[in-house]
Amino acid sequence: MRALRTAVALLAALALAGCGASVSESPAEAPKGRASGHYPVTVKNCGVKTTYDKAPQRVVTNDVGIAEIMFALGLEDHMAGYVAPDYKGDRESVPWADGYKKVKWLSKKEITKEIVLDAKADLVFAGWNYGFGEGNGFTPAALKKLGIGSYVLTESCHNGTGASRGVMPPLEALYADLETLGKVFDVEDRARALTDRFKKQVADAQAQVPADGPKPKVFLYDSGQDKPTTAGAYAGPHDIITKAGGDHVMKDLKDSWTQVGWETVVERDPDVIVINNYGDVSAEQKKKFLKSYGPLANVSAVKNDRIFVLDYVDLVESPRNPAAIAALAGFLKGVRNA
Repeated sequence: MRALRTAVALLAALALAGCGASVSESPAEAPKGRASGHYPVTVKNCGVKTTYDKAPQRVVTNDVGIAEIMFALGLEDHMAGYVAPDYKGDRESVPWADGYKKVKWLSKKEITKEIVLDAKADLVFAGWNYGFGEGNGFTPAALKKLGIGSYVLTESCHNGTGASRGVMPPLEALYADLETLGKVFDVEDRARALTDRFKKQVADAQAQVPADGPKPKVFLYDSGQDKPTTAGAYAGPHDIITKAGGDHVMKDLKDSWTQVGWETVVERDPDVIVINNYGDVSAEQKKKFLKSYGPLANVSAVKNDRIFVLDYVDLVESPRNPAAIAALAGFLKGVRNA
């Protein structure tokens, strides 16, 4: 009977450990960080509170910007791999480029339960429509049943109005994720230093923007010919455009990435169009379409050939957002001075 009780107690302890609950340990068995008093730590992510008894050790990320958040925080050793499309943009000039060499590229296709199970993941860092989705059954709830935790990209949080996403301004979402992940992985000083550097980068760019006078109206073109996919107030381009000195023409859309009609674009007559460069349709092909599409012929940006290209990872929530603000600010300065 004593042996049976011991076995049951052991199984209970293992079950608690698997779901992240605290289990008493001897000092020699305590996870790294526990001795300092950092763990357990409770954080809130997209409105959900989660307690971590130790830092996750086998994180799988989905999409390029999310992988680079981990790289920028120096968390490569906590990653089992990343899932991302065959990304053709610049990986070499970013300060965290070594992350691509250190961490395994698990798949160029859609993230799946099989991929994360094969990687023995203990946490998946993805976003709604950045990997997580009710339609494909890949959700935090589904992963929890497999004993795998989830962290949701703050830019993609559902905001309670149907399928709409976004709960805070985009740069605040980036800073919130850096702060929260800093707590989860016990790298709060690193996260704070990164955030301070990004805020200075943004402030320096904004210092070049005139305080008064008209602002160039800017439209973000992601993709689509029948209807354009664009960015609302809660997607990265909103802050990139506004902090670079532009007037985001779709700022009234309380969503992140969404579709509008071309008639809305024509009516709002942007002075500048920013192209999101990614996928099988090149930026040059997108530009050719915009310039040849009849309804846009009299739109100021098309008529004056004021089309600026930024890379996908510049425009989704990522540590490249501040540099994108600086780059666009330089372009808009030229538009104002023309």
